[in-house]
Formats: sequence, structure tokens, C-alpha cells
Amino acid sequence: MDITKFVAEYREAAFLVGDYSSYRAQLSRRLRIVRKKLGRATAKNAKYTAKAAVTAEEVGRNAEFLHLLLLTSERAWAHAMSMKTSHSEDNADQNISGSTRQHIISRLDKAVRYANDTVKLLSDRAASGASDVDVLEARAYAYALAGAQEFEKQAEGAGSKDAATKRWIPCLTNYSAARVIYSSLFKATKKDLFKEVLAGTTDPSIRYAAYQHRIPRTIGVPSVAKKFFPTEDADLVQAIEKLDPAALQDEETKASGSTITWRGRTANIVDAAIGQALVSLESATSKLAKSLPASTSTKDRANAYDDVAIYTQDAADATRRAIEELKKEGVEEGDSRMQDLRVTSLAVNYDLIAWRVGRYRVLIGTDDGLTFPPNPPQKPKRARKDGKEWVDREEPTGRKLARLRERVALYDAILQSIDSVKDLKGTTGDDGFVAELDGQAAYYQALKCLNLSHSHAFVSAPRQALALCNRALSLASQAVSSPKPTASSDAPKLSVSDSQAQTLKQSLENLTLHYRGLVALLQLSSKSDVGSKANLTNAAPVVERLNEYPTSGSVDLKNLVTWPPKLKPVPVKPLFLDVAWNYVEYPGQQKKVQETAAEKAQAETVKAEEAKPAKKGWFSFGR
Repeated sequence: MDITKFVAEYREAAFLVGDYSSYRAQLSRRLRIVRKKLGRATAKNAKYTAKAAVTAEEVGRNAEFLHLLLLTSERAWAHAMSMKTSHSEDNADQNISGSTRQHIISRLDKAVRYANDTVKLLSDRAASGASDVDVLEARAYAYALAGAQEFEKQAEGAGSKDAATKRWIPCLTNYSAARVIYSSLFKATKKDLFKEVLAGTTDPSIRYAAYQHRIPRTIGVPSVAKKFFPTEDADLVQAIEKLDPAALQDEETKASGSTITWRGRTANIVDAAIGQALVSLESATSKLAKSLPASTSTKDRANAYDDVAIYTQDAADATRRAIEELKKEGVEEGDSRMQDLRVTSLAVNYDLIAWRVGRYRVLIGTDDGLTFPPNPPQKPKRARKDGKEWVDREEPTGRKLARLRERVALYDAILQSIDSVKDLKGTTGDDGFVAELDGQAAYYQALKCLNLSHSHAFVSAPRQALALCNRALSLASQAVSSPKPTASSDAPKLSVSDSQAQTLKQSLENLTLHYRGLVALLQLSSKSDVGSKANLTNAAPVVERLNEYPTSGSVDLKNLVTWPPKLKPVPVKPLFLDVAWNYVEYPGQQKKVQETAAEKAQAETVKAEEAKPAKKGWFSFGR
């Protein structure tokens, strides 16, 4: 029947364009339409006659009878809130008293009566056809209106201090019952609607009533609700425990310790709401560590992070609200409570971003996208017409590029998350922490370049792939040399281990050499084509011209060897050359006399003198 959704949608639609007065007028118009449909409207000039009360059988036959009761209750509540709002605008410095206050309370009393009538009708499950969830929603709605009525009764009252602390108990009891029911419904159905109802009016009202009841703020709203819950109602307790067995079990903040540690700095948990959220986060983290190894699909592994993200966000919201409350009280930044909250805020917000990055890493793959395995071939379920089996086909290039595009988008989201961590208050002064973040950013950016190189390789662009791999290798070297944080969880988060960075660097070194070889072959092939076109190659294959260096580096790769081999003569025996003929003495050969160098010089001198002509005439002048 979705009672909570029905009421919430009406309120949201009305408050978008108007206030409580317009909401009341809208409900009046809707009530008249519903009464006409059900035949319970009074004619224009007819005398009014009281109509019979709505029965459970009528609700079972037509849900409009249930809407009739809810709309009537909502109109009375809107009337009360309208009077309260108009008085606050006209007399902001005066309390509501006298007939106005009585009128507001009477309108709230009417709303509570119609809400209780709804609970009685739905309790007859056989006649109304309501489920256990429908009954719980109706009871939560009635308890919330009863709490609002008690709130208005006590908010403007006066009395002694002892009486003032006790008169808020009925308000706390009703609101506590509503909160426990809505919280159980939220855990059972996972609908954010119940969480919005709690954050809208229920939790702030409990906090204010607990403050008036002299309850310390270190006790969280969940603990207050469980303390003042009406446990004497056995049927209600049984219905709630059926949805959530741990709904009424009070989890103390000490279960997870009263302190939180962030990079060697310890801070006290000064707000109970933060402690409750950290307890829930701890249990969700342990469940996540157990569920990840058991999950096989990537989608299931990513969905396992949902509860951790929700509880981490709750802890961050509770810390933010606690800081805002201290600021409103005028507490300075140097106060110990404010300092503890600042450290807690930094730790919780970092965890929130780290878990978000961990979910991104799970979506990328088990090895952070270091490898790119092909998707298993999916055969059609229908059989072929010829009766043969379907042939496995390779994944098309378009699908591969689409998968790589999704990976790159996840890497961009991770890098944006790391930048948001640097923007957190308190991180700029920690140089070591910033260096760790820079190393992590280099690791994920290297993976991004690696996957981009895969995409270029698929479209036969090895030069671009080589450039990206070279860039990724330099980033991986930076990631290896940067400081590494200690791992705090078994589940993937933001931090990167030293072994992961080393594995990435080694893989990139091998892949860079691979792409360099491809680029070299591409260059040789292109030069070979140029050489073939310009007739720069000889007829003989390259294997027979290994002693020749190719001109301008051009090699005809199509003429490496002769294939198939041709029949031609090949020298079988080696050739012997008689190089020792002049140095070996054979029989019968005349022995040469070795002359000394002096004798040779003397003989040459004699020959030269004999060769000179005789002198003629005087003074050797001839005629």
C-alpha cells in the first residue's frame, strides 16, 4: 500500500510550489475528489449527514478508502503547521499561547486519531489485505504524529526543572518508536525514502527532546531511540525483530573504541552518532572482506561496497553536523573538541573517498587493468538451422575499444577522487601524505596510459602506442620511488602496494620493448617498399649479400632468401694453394748463396763506377 511513499509524495509536490497553507488547500480539493469517487460526498445544497466509518473490508476492496483517512489526517496536520508558521512570522519573539496553541494541539490530535484509525483497520490483515510492512508503516506514521503533538504540548510549556525533564518522555517515546520502525524498514527494503523521513523531522526532534530531557549529546540518536522505545508492546517488538533482529540491540560506541587514529594522530570520538556510524562501518567492512573472495562477477563485487559507502557517508555527515553545532555554540578552533572533530572528519572523509576508489578498482578488474583479457565468446542460445554448432568468433575491435573507453573513464574518476583528497582540510600541511597521493596518482595515470596504448595497438598505430607506453613507464618509475602507506584493509581501497607498482613497471618495460620492435619493423618495411619501388635492390637475396651494407638503410624484406630453392652448382671440396713453394727446398734445385749486406753494397758501388764515362780534355770538357 506504500503509506510512507503516498504521504511523502504529496508533501514533496506541495512544498515545491507553496507552503503549509497551499498544502492544506490542495488536500481539501483532493479529499472532495476522493469522496465523490467513493460516494461519500454531500451534495451542494443538501443537508450534511454523518457517514459511516470506514471498515477494513472497504479498505481491502478499494485502497481509496485508506487514502481518505490519510488525506484527512494530513490536512489536520497541515492546518496545525500552517497556524504555527504564520504565528512565527508575525510574532517571532513571542511564544505561542492561549487559543492559538490549543487550536494547534487540537488539529494535531485530530491527525493522530485518524492515523490510529488507519492502524486499527490495517491490523485486520485478513479483511484489509495489508502486509506486515504496511502495518508497520501505518504505526510509524501514527507515532510520528503523536510525537509532533507531544512536542507542541511541551515546547511552549513552563514548569520546574524536574518537571521539565520528565514531561519530554512521551515525546521521546513516540518519536523513538517511529525512528526504530523507519530504521528497520530502511534496512529491510533498502529504500532511501525511509532514510529521508528520519533525517527530515524524526532525528532532529529526538535530538531536541533529548536535549530538553538533559541527555548528553555524546549519546547518539539511535541509542536514545532504543532507550525510550515502548518495549511493553509485544506485538510491535515481534514485528520489528522479524524485519531486523538487531533493531533493538544497543550498540555501544566502545565496541569500536572511543578514539580514532589518523596517520599517528589520535582523536577522541566526541559525538555518539559518529561512534554508532563507525561501529556499523566496522561490521560492514568485515562483511565486505568475506564477500569479495566468494563473488565471481564484477558487478556483485562492486555491489558489495554499497553498505560500506552508506555507513561511511553516515559517519561523515555526523561529523559535519557535530562541527556545525560547535560552531553555532561559538567554540573556537583551538578547543580540544573541535580539534578531535577535525581529525575525525579528515579520517572519515578520506575513508569515504578511498572506498569509492576501491569500488572503481573492482569494476576495472582484479589486476587494476594491467592486462586486457578477451571476453569469453558468447554463443547464441538458439540452434543453427543446419544443426551445426556455432563457431567461436573473436571479440570485435569496436567492443574492445568500448571496454577500454570504460576503463579510461574509471581511471579519470579515480584521479579526480585523489585530487578531492588533496582538497580536504588538513592535508596540505602533511608533505608525506601529499607525496603518497602523488605516487598513487602516478600509478593510476600510468595504467590509464597503458590502456590507451592498447587502444592504439588495436587500430594498428604502434608509434602512438610506443609513446604512451614510454610515458606510462616514466609514471610507473615515479610510483615505485614514492612512499607507500600501510595497507589497512583486505578489500581494495585507494592505497597501492610496492609489489603492485613494481609489477606495473616490469610489465611496462617488456611492453615498451615489444612496441619498439614493432616500430622498427614498420620503419624497415616502409624503407623496403621505397627501395623496391626505386629498384635499389639486387637480384641476389639478402642472405647472399650479408657482407654488403644496405644503401640508405633500405632492405627488401621480400627478398631475404630464395624460396623455393633453385638447383645450382655449389663447391664441394676446398681449394688448396701452394703458398710454400718459395720457401721449401726440393731435390735438384740449385742452392742460393746468401750474401751479406756489406758485400751487396760493395758490389753495387763497383757497378756504379764502371758505368761512369771517361773524362775527356782539359778540365773534363769535351770537344
